[in-house]
Amino acid sequence: MAYPTAYKYTKDHEWLDVSGDRASVGITDYAQQQLGDVVYLELPHVGATLKQGQSFGTIESVKAVSELYAPVSGDVVEVNTALKDKPETVNADPHASWMIRLKMADLKEVGELLDAGQYADLVK
Repeated sequence: MAYPTAYKYTKDHEWLDVSGDRASVGITDYAQQQLGDVVYLELPHVGATLKQGQSFGTIESVKAVSELYAPVSGDVVEVNTALKDKPETVNADPHASWMIRLKMADLKEVGELLDAGQYADLVK
């Protein structure tokens, strides 16, 4: 699968889709393949403040429970509650299945993340 070139990526396999000072966060196709069938997501509440690299929740599959890490610092302004009822959506379309939306605290942090080419090399 090709990784969307407009997104930024972490070494922990999260993606970040930036729009102004807002960003959507999800997990990559590689991550969902490693996890297998996703059965449960634990996500933060709106208003939570996250630091870059901090765990913001967990994703549970038939194989494992994994932490989710914030690619950048910011305040949670939206949570994708539809994923609570249908966590398997993450497997079907991981790059469209955002989990949280952040109002970013420091736009410079985006520059520390990987681009699509660097991420594809990482998971080869």
